[in-house]
Amino acid sequence: MTERTPLLAAASQSRDTLASDRNAEAEDAALAGKPSPPHPSDPPARRRQRLRETVLFMWGLLATAAVVVLAVWITHGNRQRVAPNASGGKKNLIFMVSDGMGPASLSLTRSFRQYTEDLPIDDILQLDAYFHGTSRTRSSNSLVTDSAAGATAFSCGKKSYNGAIAVEPDYEPCGTVLEAAKRAGYKTGLVVTTDITDATPACFASHVFFRWMEDDIAGQEAGLSHPLGERVVDLMLGGGRCHFLPNGTSGSCRGDSEDISGRAVDELGWTFLDNREGFDGLGMGENVELPLMGFFADYDIPFEIDRRNMNNIYPSLSEMAVTALRALEKATEDSDQGFFLMIEGSRIDHAGHINDPAAQVHEVLEYDKAFKAVIDFLDESDIEGVVVSTSDHETGGLSTALQKPGEGPVYNWHPSVLAAANHSAEHLSRMLRHHIAELGEKIQDPEEVLKLMEWVNTNLVIPGLGITNARTNELEALVDTPEAATEFFAGMISERARIGWATHGHSAVDVNIYSSGGPTVEDLHRNVENTDIGDFLAAYLNVDVDAITKELRENWDKGGMETMSSFSDMMQEVPDHWEKRKETLERPDF
Repeated sequence: MTERTPLLAAASQSRDTLASDRNAEAEDAALAGKPSPPHPSDPPARRRQRLRETVLFMWGLLATAAVVVLAVWITHGNRQRVAPNASGGKKNLIFMVSDGMGPASLSLTRSFRQYTEDLPIDDILQLDAYFHGTSRTRSSNSLVTDSAAGATAFSCGKKSYNGAIAVEPDYEPCGTVLEAAKRAGYKTGLVVTTDITDATPACFASHVFFRWMEDDIAGQEAGLSHPLGERVVDLMLGGGRCHFLPNGTSGSCRGDSEDISGRAVDELGWTFLDNREGFDGLGMGENVELPLMGFFADYDIPFEIDRRNMNNIYPSLSEMAVTALRALEKATEDSDQGFFLMIEGSRIDHAGHINDPAAQVHEVLEYDKAFKAVIDFLDESDIEGVVVSTSDHETGGLSTALQKPGEGPVYNWHPSVLAAANHSAEHLSRMLRHHIAELGEKIQDPEEVLKLMEWVNTNLVIPGLGITNARTNELEALVDTPEAATEFFAGMISERARIGWATHGHSAVDVNIYSSGGPTVEDLHRNVENTDIGDFLAAYLNVDVDAITKELRENWDKGGMETMSSFSDMMQEVPDHWEKRKETLERPDF
């Protein structure tokens, strides 16, 4: 017999089931962030109550959304403005540029140092301890920037085209943080290991349409022809004296007879130094009279892997940095304003361009040493100060891995190969070209070619690269095409160390930001545009870059260019800047 449920019990069960269903609906709505839906069985009063609940819920939702939007807008606005130091007191700002150094460069150098100094795997570089954020690097006309556009973003806080030296895409000048700092009473300085007229330093103290106008840049940096009509730099240390010497004199690379260094000394009171003895006389900054220009090489100061063997001729980046810091500190002791100093590890970029990992690690180590010197200076100084360090871009598409054609992946790379190298590929290539130039016609004889291959192996490959297993085809390539020897030497060591490169140019990878930190630098403690870094520099010093821009544009002369279209045509015809530098480096007499 079938058991029947009493009518009242069934009604109660139906109500319970209905309530359970409605409770489930309410729970689903709550989980979805929605009000509970009305039900047809609800009495009118209950339905009115639910309508009020719905209205109140929607009002609360809109109010919350408005608060969130307002908070985001305020935060975004603050990040764009980067409020200057509220104290308004005396301060020093050191901005460091590791030209061409990407994240892989740090991994490469860190492991190299651990290997060569027998350090534990948790030992880190000085830079690693001050990692702060990352920067996006694109220029106004390309996802892959060059150093000129990258440095213009830092100096002006503006995006511009590849090749631009502190001018915007409309070919109008933009005021730089260095110029604004000088106008506000700060002392200013530039320290580099490349030509002082190269893109990065040029972007802080000059304005030209394209980076290869280095003769014009030299005159502006010296203060003889700056668009503001005044000198904006107090101290310059590095290479590139050839652009300051008149054409026809020893070591000059100018296209005219202008004697920039001589005029700078006579007309503006500069002290001019061009050798190690003169640098040593500065007493690491204790004996400096500003303004000072010290240029210790016709072109670039040699790679650190080579320079360390010529220390009696060329000062290092860290030595020049310490000298500049002390000189500027002394010069501002009795001033209400401090100083702005830009320090560039310039040749990290060049090691990337020629794909030379041995040169790369030594350049990064020297930059790391210079960074430590700045940190030590700030720690010991009684004056408020900040250091910000970043790269304008990565160079070479460096990878700490290499898979050769026809083989599978190899999960390793070998710092021991780099540790065995004593010279850069650039230095060895120069030695080869000199030797071939001395041999002259003799190398036409097959026997002389074999002797030359043996000489290359015995005098360059084994002692210079530390490679004892050079293949015949490698030596033949070096002898047959000496103009490409730099790439061949670099390729030999990269292959054996299992270091990969994607390009001889730049890449678009994000680069790291390092800083001594503090609340004023907090807005760089994230992923930012490179122009945000430029905005920070001006804001920290509380200087008016816009006023400098306005003044520059009022006096700007576009050099007689009749139309911008013809100017653009000229831009397309000029060869790649690195190729132009490469031609200079490969001259037998360089």
